[in-house]
Amino acid sequence: MALFSKKTKKKIISAVSVAVLIFCLVIELGQLVPSLGIPSWDELFANADLASPSVTPEGELQVCFIDVGNADSILIRQGEVNALIDAGERGDGDDVLAYLNNQGVKKLDLVIATHPHADHIGGMADVINGIPVDKFVMSFMPEDETPTSATYLNMLEALDNKSVPVEEAKPGAVYSLGTAQLTVLAPISESDEANNISVVTRLTFGERSFLFMGDAETDVEKELLTTGRPLSADVIKVGHHGSNTSSSQTFLTKVDPDYAIVPCGKGNSYGHPHSEVLTRLGKMGVTVYRADVHGHIAVATDGKNLTISTQK
Repeated sequence: MALFSKKTKKKIISAVSVAVLIFCLVIELGQLVPSLGIPSWDELFANADLASPSVTPEGELQVCFIDVGNADSILIRQGEVNALIDAGERGDGDDVLAYLNNQGVKKLDLVIATHPHADHIGGMADVINGIPVDKFVMSFMPEDETPTSATYLNMLEALDNKSVPVEEAKPGAVYSLGTAQLTVLAPISESDEANNISVVTRLTFGERSFLFMGDAETDVEKELLTTGRPLSADVIKVGHHGSNTSSSQTFLTKVDPDYAIVPCGKGNSYGHPHSEVLTRLGKMGVTVYRADVHGHIAVATDGKNLTISTQK
C-alpha cells in the first residue's frame, strides 16, 4: 500500500519546491543587504565542510604579508585582481608602493583600512595618491569618537581628492577577488576602542582559507564565536601583532590554523609577540612566521596545495 496518494505526493513536491525557492531568494537577498546577517552560499557550504559548487578556483592565489615592522600591510593577488589590507605606519607608504611596483601591481581593485590606528593607515594616503584605487572599505567609530589625527585626516583627504568610492565595512559583505572571495566578519558592534572596530575578513580559495584579524581583541573574538559564521582557516594573521589582548585559546581552537603570521618589528617597545600567544600556538602545533624574523612572508596556493616563502 502506498504511503501517500499521487495527489498528496504532488502537493508535497510543490510545497518543497516553493520552500527551496524561498530559501534561495532569502540567501540572495542577504548578499544584496549584508546588514541582515544572512550567510552566503559559500558560508553555508563551508559550515557543512563542503566546497561551493559555484566557484572553481583558477590559477593561483597569493597573499603577501609585507614587512613594515610593527605594523600591518597585506597584498592579495588572484589573476588580474589586487587587494590591499592596511598600509603600515606613517613613513611606510613609499615602501608599500615600492613592494607593489616590484610585484607588478598597477592598480588596486580593493583597499581595506582595518581601523584608524597609525600603524595600519599611516601609509594609506601615500598609497591612495600613488596608485589607482577602485574601491575603499573601512570601519567607522561612533560619531563622538571619530579620530582627528593628521594621519586619519590625510587619508580622508586623499580619498576625496582621488574620488575613490568608500564603503563602510559590514558583516556578511562579500568581495570577489578573481575566483577568490573575501568575506567581512567584523566589526559586529560599535566600540569606542579602535582595535575593536577592526575589519576582520576571511579569504577563501578552493579548499584553502585565510583569516585576517586586524587588531581585534578578545571581546571581538567572543562576538565572532557567537555568529555561526565559518572561522576555520589554514592561515591566520593573528590579532594585534601577537599581543596577549588577542588570540584567546578558545578562539584559536575554533580557527584551528596550520600557520600563523605575526606582523611585528624587531625589538619593538610593546614586546610583541607576547609569550602567552606563542605558547598557545606552539602547543597547538601551529607553525609561526614573524616579520621581525622572516621579513616579507608570501603564501601561495592553487586552492589545494599551499607554499610559504620568506624574504628578509
